[in-house]
Amino acid sequence: MEPVSTIEGRAIPWGAKNVDTDVIIPAHWLKTIRREGLGQGVFETVRAQPGNVFDDPDFAGAPILIAGDNFGCGSSREHAAWALLDYGIRAVIAPSFSDIFSGNAFKNGILTVELPQEQIDRLLEVARTDPVAIDLETQMVTTPFQDRFRFEIDPFRKHCLAGGLDEIGLTLASGDAISRYEQGRAQHLPWLDTATERAA
Repeated sequence: MEPVSTIEGRAIPWGAKNVDTDVIIPAHWLKTIRREGLGQGVFETVRAQPGNVFDDPDFAGAPILIAGDNFGCGSSREHAAWALLDYGIRAVIAPSFSDIFSGNAFKNGILTVELPQEQIDRLLEVARTDPVAIDLETQMVTTPFQDRFRFEIDPFRKHCLAGGLDEIGLTLASGDAISRYEQGRAQHLPWLDTATERAA
């Protein structure tokens, strides 16, 4: 997982509310067991409409998506986060998120930023013509026009995102402590190793 520090660039000014995971990645894309390539199906039904913001050349490669309230509702498919990441989205800014989507996004290195609707409205306005920046360390969203919007984030999630630590990375970071525990356990509870050998 790539560490998150500052995410800046054009932001897709969508603003749609109650976007469920089937809109993010339709069900027929879930047959794959690979994460790569899912970006082709992201927002497929929206992108089928002429003049949609996702196919606007001005927002090609934009790393930020600005959405509306209750983003990521519906089914719990982790493919929604995979598809956004494969499409190039590193952060989503919205007034609120589905808990399951927010958890899946975090575990895949996508920063979810919650801001009040009036601040979202301002960012939607700015994003049509200018870049937006998100600084994880200061927990601030800024624009070239001196807008400064502070957001809250769980300290554990901030630590993991800043360090690029997924669940495997967190486990490996505790490798020395795990080794010490296993050595101590073998000394104090040797019968566990004997039981394991008999079971094998």
